Amino acid sequence: MELRKDYILDRYVFCAAGRASRPREYKKGASADAKVCFFCSGNESMTPDEIGRLPSRNGKGWSVRWFFNKFPAAEEKGSPDVRTDNTFFTFADAYGRHEIIAETPNHSEQLWDFGRAGVADVLKVYADRIRGISGIPGIRYVAVFKNHGLEAGASLAHSHSQLIGMAVYPPAVAEEVMACRRFGSCPYCRIIEVEKKGVRLCFENGSFVSFAPYASRFHYEAWVFPKRHARSLATLSGQELDDLADILLKVLGRLKSIGAPYNLVLHYSGSDDLHMHFEVTPRLSVWAGFEFATGCVINSVLPEDAAAFYRNGQGDGL
Repeated sequence: MELRKDYILDRYVFCAAGRASRPREYKKGASADAKVCFFCSGNESMTPDEIGRLPSRNGKGWSVRWFFNKFPAAEEKGSPDVRTDNTFFTFADAYGRHEIIAETPNHSEQLWDFGRAGVADVLKVYADRIRGISGIPGIRYVAVFKNHGLEAGASLAHSHSQLIGMAVYPPAVAEEVMACRRFGSCPYCRIIEVEKKGVRLCFENGSFVSFAPYASRFHYEAWVFPKRHARSLATLSGQELDDLADILLKVLGRLKSIGAPYNLVLHYSGSDDLHMHFEVTPRLSVWAGFEFATGCVINSVLPEDAAAFYRNGQGDGL
């Protein structure tokens, strides 16, 4: 495995040929139908080494379990140091850590089916693993994400999330941090105050707010922010985690009603000052030539209509 940088752009690629061999339950035009699921309760011996688990509330088995990815994009081998050869060829070992979080022992249950306490447990594991992986020498950032459905990049149907500890700081996060600095104080704090009073509001509770972003890139894209300026999941109180779980369930519940594939990603900055948030990006349309040629996006669903879909159940989501 190797990490490679674009000739001139701040853009990295993890070259991981071994991932081509990973099992795929999803097939185009068909639903996922696995004969044996590695993530189900009773099949724990089929996964790589377990790192940790949360016990089930009834005292039998586990509720959340995490372990090494059998087909990693990064692993703790080689060196995290980035090198450049002949000006244009910048590379490193794909040094890092790739973990899977099985969010439930139940194969038929997805994150949008969980109760508030179940989602809060998953969020707590996110925070715990970010702390744990960040402590590994050479790791600069821990990416947290969930792929649901074929179009969102999922290969297995069992509800799960992934974490990848990276030896390089993600350019997308660095760009966001630099953009925020241009405003002096946190722009997201001001954006939240505007959006929670406007037509793009999706949901609001005691400590969190969700809205469809003004320049949404995806059909029915939704962002979820803490109202206070929190930098990481680890700084959230128990009540705030419950409120976050509540908002996420409402957003995902609406996506369940239309069977939408989606990505769920956490944005935070680590050592820099960035207002942490989750982005939910349904994958109901395909980026094509214009998007790849220009870096601009064509979105046929107005964010104002997307917010109405979340709030009122209006629109068919297609």
